[in-house]
Amino acid sequence: MPTNLKSGTRQIFNAALSVAATALALTSLQPDAIAQSLSDTESRNKATVQSSFDAWRSGTGGPYDLLADDARWTIEGHSLASKTYPTREAFMSEVIRPFNARMQSPLKPTIRNLYADGDTVAVFFDARGIARDGTPYANTYAWFLDMRADKIISASAFFDAIEFNELWTRIAPAQAPAD
Repeated sequence: MPTNLKSGTRQIFNAALSVAATALALTSLQPDAIAQSLSDTESRNKATVQSSFDAWRSGTGGPYDLLADDARWTIEGHSLASKTYPTREAFMSEVIRPFNARMQSPLKPTIRNLYADGDTVAVFFDARGIARDGTPYANTYAWFLDMRADKIISASAFFDAIEFNELWTRIAPAQAPAD
């Protein structure tokens, strides 16, 4: 084996060994030693989002109540609704109201995990409801919410686009009653 190849192989081996040793050392630390407490901002943001999900589950409000008027909501991926909505009203009128008009019973969320990091809250949750044709709708969501002064100023949402698209194309929204 040429000398420079041996040297390069040894450097790679030594680097890998260092990484493995560091990982082993980190895993031996007590969880309390590496855990960090949430800042006041993180605690407040997390509590605000948790409270909005509790209200959503009980039918008395929800996270959309936290949207600032100029909040940007992005639905990631390739669903029929995937794009960035530049305002609260655009998102509500193009997605949330038409979605709810397809439902016989509203979605009820169940949070799996809720995380806060600075001004960002990540919510991983399941939501279930009944469509107007009596078919259950269930989806899993991950939302990344950027907060300022207890309001959502921007969001990125991920969900099962196949499940969403199937509902969106199968059920026409109910017509609002005439005034």
